[in-house]
Amino acid sequence: MLLRVIISPANIRKISISEPLASLDYLKEFLQSRLELKAGFSLQYEDPEFGNELCNLTDILELPKEKATLKVLYDACPGFEGSDTSVSSLDTTSLYSSSDSPSTSQDPLNSQRSRQWPSPFLIPTFSYDVELRLKKGNEEYNTSKIPLDVTRDMKNDILDKIAQAVFSVTAYPTKHEVDSVAMALICKHPCLSEPGAGEGWLGWRQSISFKIGNYRTKLRNAGCKEVTVNTRKECAEGGRYSLKKPRRSEVNFLPENPSGLSDESLEQERVAVRAEMEKKSPNVNIVNSSMERTFSLRRKEIVEREPSVGLLRDRWPALFLEHQICSEFERITAVNLRMQFHCALDIYAQKLLKMYRVKRRASGESMQMLLDKLDEQTSDIVMHRKTAALRGLPLFLREVHANTVLRTCLTTDDEEKYTKDVKVAILTVLEDDGGAQCSPPDVVSFAIVLEENVVVEGISDLPSAFLLLFGLFYALNIEYPKEMRYSFEVIQKVLLGLGTNFSARVLSFKNKLLIS
Repeated sequence: MLLRVIISPANIRKISISEPLASLDYLKEFLQSRLELKAGFSLQYEDPEFGNELCNLTDILELPKEKATLKVLYDACPGFEGSDTSVSSLDTTSLYSSSDSPSTSQDPLNSQRSRQWPSPFLIPTFSYDVELRLKKGNEEYNTSKIPLDVTRDMKNDILDKIAQAVFSVTAYPTKHEVDSVAMALICKHPCLSEPGAGEGWLGWRQSISFKIGNYRTKLRNAGCKEVTVNTRKECAEGGRYSLKKPRRSEVNFLPENPSGLSDESLEQERVAVRAEMEKKSPNVNIVNSSMERTFSLRRKEIVEREPSVGLLRDRWPALFLEHQICSEFERITAVNLRMQFHCALDIYAQKLLKMYRVKRRASGESMQMLLDKLDEQTSDIVMHRKTAALRGLPLFLREVHANTVLRTCLTTDDEEKYTKDVKVAILTVLEDDGGAQCSPPDVVSFAIVLEENVVVEGISDLPSAFLLLFGLFYALNIEYPKEMRYSFEVIQKVLLGLGTNFSARVLSFKNKLLIS
């Protein structure tokens, strides 16, 4: 089946689906993965019974059999073409100040960012005189196709507001994200189109990129922590300069302190929550609220000083609680880790296993044994499928040294034996039953090791262990282990949808997953 998908007037894609569409939810999932769309959209289709006028798609059976044209409508992205609540009309919004715009409504000095990069990007409302000129320019452009003559002051106002809107989401946008801003600007205000390729937005892309860099300089001079951390200093020891910025879709990489709180007052609260954790039964409410308030202090310490895991365990013991790992991940990325991870496994586990079975011989004897063991299971088959899907991931991705990360130990082993020289590991703890020679040992629990420290133990299942280790990578700002970097990239970008810049191996994996 061929689909023509209208994402925006400047972004129309053609894709084909080889298998029958089982449901509307499956179609949305397919489009979200194939076209890298953000969640939260509905679909319209051109109905041939009404002269190909657009109608809301509520049932997959409404689609024509062989070819169909779909239009993507975002449910919570006002101000963009195709949204039911467009703010592009001058009559309804231009009299409001830019601070009333949804993309800049948060006080940057008093709150953390609360969302990932929007798709499409929401262009803010400009000053009244600029909006008035744009409205008249768009009307003229629709009839004559003559672009608006943009004055220097007008262009500066547009770029300033866009730079502020971009910073409300991220201080360091990627090239792909800057492109999406330029396309959204021309889509909303076609009179700003410039001659050349890219349907008139390439020149604006360069201007926006320069303006964002200049805006970071202003913020650096004003003392913004997120950019001052990257002030280049001469290193007396000749060390290598490293740019500290979000690299894995972090939303709050280095936030400012809450309004009215200083580093000194937050340090006092850190000492208090550490003392609370030393109690036999810590007050969970006190711990949670204190960890929320001290987030900025903790990120400053982790990002700027890069302390060891052992030191962090001593200073921030609550950070290694299971629920706090998930909470910290949500503070950093604005994504609910536990819910997103398990929902993705529910969707993809069966597809992953299907891929593994097709390539079971090419993936080696370990994959064959994994699938044979899965076939022998008769109880709790859902959990066994999720476990097999995760264990098979490094095997399918040809990560031959993954066994240095996925390790096993016995309950009777000394801790030093299985943690010595280990940087990152998920331990499968097996029952040491010397008398049972015929059957494999039972799995007692799982544990996580970081820098020779067992940081989380007593984990009930492997998916939870993967989830918590992934959360710790973000919470502690740790790079993925080289032995399994492709597997964790799959978890980040395919399962959780954090990031669009795929390595070649993971992009090939994603394409196979979509057609499996």
